[in-house]
Amino acid sequence: MKIPRAAELLRLCLNMGSFIHSHGVHFFALAAPDLLLGIDSDPAKRNIVGLVEAAPEVATKALRLRTIGQRVVEIIGGRGTHPVSFVPGGVAAPLRAEHRETLKRLAAEGVELGLSLFETAKDALLTQIDLVFSLPLETHYLATVNDGAMDFYQGALRLKAPDGTTLDFEEDAWRDHMHEESSPTSYAKDVLCRTASGEDVSYRVGPLARINCAERIDTPRAQVELGELRELGGDPCHHTLMYHYARLVELLHALEKLCQLVDDDEMYSDQVRAKVGSPRSATAHVEAPRGVLIHDYEVDGDGIVTGANLMVATQQNIAAINQTVGMSAAQYLDRPDDFLLNAIEVGIRCYDPCLSCATHRVGEMKLEVLIRDADGRVVRQARR
Repeated sequence: MKIPRAAELLRLCLNMGSFIHSHGVHFFALAAPDLLLGIDSDPAKRNIVGLVEAAPEVATKALRLRTIGQRVVEIIGGRGTHPVSFVPGGVAAPLRAEHRETLKRLAAEGVELGLSLFETAKDALLTQIDLVFSLPLETHYLATVNDGAMDFYQGALRLKAPDGTTLDFEEDAWRDHMHEESSPTSYAKDVLCRTASGEDVSYRVGPLARINCAERIDTPRAQVELGELRELGGDPCHHTLMYHYARLVELLHALEKLCQLVDDDEMYSDQVRAKVGSPRSATAHVEAPRGVLIHDYEVDGDGIVTGANLMVATQQNIAAINQTVGMSAAQYLDRPDDFLLNAIEVGIRCYDPCLSCATHRVGEMKLEVLIRDADGRVVRQARR
């Protein structure tokens, strides 16, 4: 079914707010301590508290940017966390008149903050270019494109191979191209995607995948930065720590896009919901901050969900996360325990996984690493 244009714009606007909030929190609260304070810094200081002490102006701006994203979500979604306003057929209620100027003010402030923070973060990345290039991992990538442009909300799914060849397919055909397999070592199912030649491959999703799959970005400053990212890292870019650079480019795009959306008079229409029919099944996907998110439902005649399958981004990245952990351990095997553990954390955090290991625990992040030889004997153990 087609929802009203105002409802579509509101959904887009909320999605931009979500990206601003999520990317802002992840980069500046979780990844920035690694980059600004150093991979070899004290784990007790390598966190948001240490960042506030070392770079108070950066931390203050970053936390304000996070607040802006959260406030946008709260205004449109009814709640800042787990929004409630989006319903089948559109949106539960139109925006109130007083929210128009608030959204415009927040969007303008966000762009100003974002541009300032982008330069600081980019400089931090470029001054540690050896670290940024330390974990290359050549994989396929999956992301949403709309007429070739990066799109967080709708479009075709594109699988891009390491050699740059692409395969596009619609969300309703995902079962023809993607399949899940149970793993004996994890509760998360492995996900594979079938190439045009019929080969089943693992792949990566998220910011780096979206940057790699897109031919362009439809906001001006983000498009310029896309070109600079590709000049530095290649196209497709396989450097895992460039996930952070890609996340910054997407943050700029979300801020620019938010400014465009809040200026669209149609978003403030009171026609925000269409009548819903009686579906028996429904499939849809969207780009969540961490990557492709697919929901697939079976519904009975009373509207009760009788079957559901949710394919989340972290699940699709599990194979790559495991490879990155192995590469980090192998590369820093001769370094002291704290350095080895820090390096493994850095690799994991590139993916912003929705797992406990995505975070810094202030003063102590729980982590245990066992390294075994080919015969399975433990040759090293490190923990904190």
